[in-house]
Amino acid sequence: MRGLLHRRLTDPAAALVVICALIAGCTCAAGETSPTPAPSPRGTPVMMVLGDSFTVGSGPVPAWRAYATQAARLLGWQPVIAGAGGTGFVNPGRVGRTFLDSFLAELAWRPEPDVLVISGGHNDRRWSPQRVRQAAAALLWQVKARWPRATTVLVGPMWMGRPPREAYGVRDALAEVAAREGVPFLDPMRQRWTAGRTRLVLPDRIHPTAEGHKVIGRWLAEALRQVA
Repeated sequence: MRGLLHRRLTDPAAALVVICALIAGCTCAAGETSPTPAPSPRGTPVMMVLGDSFTVGSGPVPAWRAYATQAARLLGWQPVIAGAGGTGFVNPGRVGRTFLDSFLAELAWRPEPDVLVISGGHNDRRWSPQRVRQAAAALLWQVKARWPRATTVLVGPMWMGRPPREAYGVRDALAEVAAREGVPFLDPMRQRWTAGRTRLVLPDRIHPTAEGHKVIGRWLAEALRQVA
């Protein structure tokens, strides 16, 4: 390039070469086709979130106002939300698919994200912790096989009020799998979302209101800043 810049541009063909090099950043000559530019690096991190009705929204709260999207907004990341209400690592819900099924159907065929958040377990409380442990491990193995460079974060069951006894077995099973597979584990059951703040939960006393999703989203965004 230095030789081209210092040549006297008396030759029209030489002038064309310099102009192509300066404007398009490519080597251009008469009768040749310019090469396809290399793709530019992705600037905005992509966060995919797989979960249940807390993740995809429920009642009057759509997915774009649910906690996962709220967290992505705070982080400046691009969210891709997957999953369905009533589902879990083991529980298929009314839609008839587990988290692994949703991962394969909705996410696995996409380009590798920067971060994958798997959030759930609320609907697995009627299944044995052993079944939950096995299903969660199978899902993480699939994720690692498809996206070896993505940061995967496992989030335990969410409860707006006091969790039932069975939920702790699910939480502990997921924490054990996360530790064994070397992925960060976040425990929402340590939070008391509705303590003195009834406006954060819907009348069904299970799901968050839009305001409740904002609170959870702030918690998740701060946690992801620490681990992702």
